[in-house]
Amino acid sequence: MDTSTKTVGTNKHDIPWNKPVKQKLKPGDRIVDLVIKMLILFAVVAVLYPLWFVIIASFSNPNSVSGGEVTLLPKGINLIGYAKVFSNPRIWQGYINTIMYSVVGTAVNMAVTIPCAFALSRVEFKPRRIIMFLFTVTMFISGGLIPNYLLYKSLGINNSMWVFILPGAVSVYNVIVARSFFETSIPEELHDAAQIDGLSYFGYFFKIVLPLSSAILAVIGLYYFVGHWNDFMTGLIYITDDKKQPLQVVLQQLLLVAQGTGTNVNAAAQQQAADQIKFGIIIVSTLPLLVLYPFLQKYFNKGVMLGAVKG
Repeated sequence: MDTSTKTVGTNKHDIPWNKPVKQKLKPGDRIVDLVIKMLILFAVVAVLYPLWFVIIASFSNPNSVSGGEVTLLPKGINLIGYAKVFSNPRIWQGYINTIMYSVVGTAVNMAVTIPCAFALSRVEFKPRRIIMFLFTVTMFISGGLIPNYLLYKSLGINNSMWVFILPGAVSVYNVIVARSFFETSIPEELHDAAQIDGLSYFGYFFKIVLPLSSAILAVIGLYYFVGHWNDFMTGLIYITDDKKQPLQVVLQQLLLVAQGTGTNVNAAAQQQAADQIKFGIIIVSTLPLLVLYPFLQKYFNKGVMLGAVKG
């Protein structure tokens, strides 16, 4: 009796382990796949083309833009819009103010939101459901503009930097997102191991939880930063000192001045110049966020889904 054995499949060329199996699509599946790709392409074009048009129109000839000649490429390089925007010294002051409000405001937001969400995620924290209910109520019930104005005035934060920071220090939506992340994505076994090693809650939070939460921290930080950067109504209502106005209010005032009524002779030229300034203002106000987003994209794509599904 032959007791020898033969090894099957020992040659790496016998079975193509590294080659993905390509399934042949049915005609109906191909049609569905094509339709989905066309819809995605249409959505991408619908989102990107307006931004691209604003970019090329901002430094194209105003006559070409108003005549509909600018579609895909700029025509007649003209920087009058940017020249008008950056020649105003208030623009630079508005930039400084907005950067300060956004950076300090985001730091305060994160310092309050993340510990709050972590505390509300702990099962042993008994009042967490009551506190979460009270937080949620504030998402639907507000005092209104006049009570808020009187409250801020009595607190002495009107016409100061703190009116941009303190009233919105906590976003209940971001607290809910962060709490869901801590509940579903941080294993409870880590806390048990930390307790065995003698770590307190503060040690566990700073040495274990925060390093594992970089994705959700980046997402929430981006939400807060964009919110502060685009904050227009706060500066318009609560700030009367021109030197403390944020960039959005300064740009709006500059646009109103540019669109001021002129004589019938130069009304058309003035409107074209106003359009160039409008396009330049859009680019000036959004460029910092467009530059910032690519650095946070890898965290954003991952963190925006963390904690969304429990299991």
